[in-house]
Amino acid sequence: MEMGFWGKLRKPIMVLAPMANVTDAAFRRIIAKYGKPDVMFTEFTSADGLMSVGQKNLLVDLMYSESERPIVAQLFSGNPEKMFEAAKLVKELGFDGLDINMGCPDRSIEKSGAGACLIKNPRLAKELIRAAREGSGLPVSIKTRLGYNKDILEEWLPELLVEKPVAITIHARTRKEMSKVPARWERVKRAVEIRDELKSGTLILGNGDVKDLADARQKVRETGADGVMLGRAIFGNPFLFARQRGDSEFKMYDVKKRLEVLVEHTKLFEDLLGEHKNFAIMKKHFKAYVEGFEGAKDLRVKLMETESATEVGHIVTPLASS
Repeated sequence: MEMGFWGKLRKPIMVLAPMANVTDAAFRRIIAKYGKPDVMFTEFTSADGLMSVGQKNLLVDLMYSESERPIVAQLFSGNPEKMFEAAKLVKELGFDGLDINMGCPDRSIEKSGAGACLIKNPRLAKELIRAAREGSGLPVSIKTRLGYNKDILEEWLPELLVEKPVAITIHARTRKEMSKVPARWERVKRAVEIRDELKSGTLILGNGDVKDLADARQKVRETGADGVMLGRAIFGNPFLFARQRGDSEFKMYDVKKRLEVLVEHTKLFEDLLGEHKNFAIMKKHFKAYVEGFEGAKDLRVKLMETESATEVGHIVTPLASS
């Protein structure tokens, strides 16, 4: 198995989850600056769309900077031919790896045979892995779930391991459960056992309900996983991964610093993505940044009415510098 950059990472491996309309190019640059994880992923992108006339718009989702390396492109598809062609593009764009989404519960994505419904179609899932590897020549990883309507980890995981992906991230819930029940990390431990029983070299990462790095490290100790993927914990805290830099005395930055980063993030979003994405995407970040301090509610209300980085700056900068 050719591990690529994955084989050079120190364990436990801490990675930032790919999240639609969250982990775009602007947000990832902010994270890379203030607390970089071991691996970053793009938002998930349609392999079929990349091969269509609408390619130009989707290429925005595959924009990245050198500061984000190692950077992995996450694709979804139910079509091995389209995956093969899109994988070639991922290689040309200079990515370090390619990840296939086999866990997204969105019905429109499932209708195309992609996302979580691949759990019900192991044959196609394996074809997609082979197509991605052959098209890109890059290390291919998978993000998936315990099962579709029920937990079938013991059947599903060995099917994936046959194709020797470099890493499999397991969201410790089924598709049916969405995020309505607590993640079952004992099943991540079982995934590690299955991997070891089959003498596979694939890395196993766990995902689901991880609060912070300390919680992630505890879950690694309990499960034997090679690493953890953190998602929602990043909201409002671009400093989440700062301890990865060895700062054992790291403390949550004060409110003023958070507000400064909010302004910086908003300007970067407008500069990089303003022509392509709706400014309203930033408002979910405003809700996360502006929380837990006196006057936060009133400030959030004002920010929800803004339409530009300039307006945000006029409101927030005086507070951050006072």
